Amino acid sequence: MEHFYSIQGEGFHQGRAAYFVRLGGCDVGCVWCDVKESWDAEKHPLTELTKIGTWVSNSKTDFVVVTGGEPLMYDCAHLTEELKKQSIELAVETSGAYPLSGSWDWICLSPKKFKEPLPEMLIAAHELKVVVFNKSDFKWAEQHAKQVGPNCKLFLQPEWSKEKEMAPLIVEYVKNNPQWNISLQIHKYLDLR
Repeated sequence: MEHFYSIQGEGFHQGRAAYFVRLGGCDVGCVWCDVKESWDAEKHPLTELTKIGTWVSNSKTDFVVVTGGEPLMYDCAHLTEELKKQSIELAVETSGAYPLSGSWDWICLSPKKFKEPLPEMLIAAHELKVVVFNKSDFKWAEQHAKQVGPNCKLFLQPEWSKEKEMAPLIVEYVKNNPQWNISLQIHKYLDLR
């Protein structure tokens, strides 16, 4: 759907320069999605893998984030194979609703209530990033935290339109549950893509 070089605004790699490759197509349907234009894959023509590789190479990046939409709706093996030729670190941002494909250095799993993550995706995740839209999401986050591996990093992130309301609750929750960390969408504060 799009590609750009920017700063990773969320989660464990927050603040790091990253080249983003956003794949079109998503059937998860989050009400707060800030890229709903990505949902209809038919609106986004296919792109040759070598072209994507050239974009990344020209950026001089050492870190690529493949996001969506929902990137794992597709078999990402060929995409990651092409990008791995450049000896860069590859991350995927996924809801976990589809099986893992491709070779990833970092898997950020952001589960959604609209389409539950697969158990094997919870185990594979390096990072669990839960968007907090309302108070019941804390309990929902804990249910998923019990299913990830012992080294998985845990993040709570306020949904952007409710940040003023949810951020103070998240701060208190993290203070009382220090296994969790706070993720903020710093790219939005900095007015970046």
